[in-house]
Amino acid sequence: MAKTPMTLRGAELLRVELKQLKAIERPAVTQAIADARAHGDLSENAEYDAARERQGFIEARIADIEAKLANAQVIDPRLVDADGRCVFGSSVDLEDEADGSAVSWQIVGEDEADIKSGKISIASPIARALIGKYAGDAVEVHTPGGVKRYEILDVRYE
Repeated sequence: MAKTPMTLRGAELLRVELKQLKAIERPAVTQAIADARAHGDLSENAEYDAARERQGFIEARIADIEAKLANAQVIDPRLVDADGRCVFGSSVDLEDEADGSAVSWQIVGEDEADIKSGKISIASPIARALIGKYAGDAVEVHTPGGVKRYEILDVRYE
């Protein structure tokens, strides 16, 4: 199976969630199932059904996180010898050539992407257009809304 790129922060967030699920959520749902069983007839017990459904979700999420961490290629952008190029994990300041507006993005793994906090997926059209480019380069991004042109103002490794 191919390795999935992930930042240090992304891997740490997954580890924290995994710990939460195993140490708190799993025991709580096990207790909820036990409590629901104590109420008697399971065929018409909505609490039991809800707890079992929640347990299935928790177990699936635990398996998903464990698989992601097992296949993760954790990358610290500060340690990558990128020589000023835009690479996975780097933060890029851009200027929209159409209206002059500035925006800053960090290129992260698919699970870490969050537009509101300035993190875009490595699989996104803009990230694919930026990879390998330098500050001062112009990039053309093919988006669903049409072609956008940006100038790369700065590339940082944080």
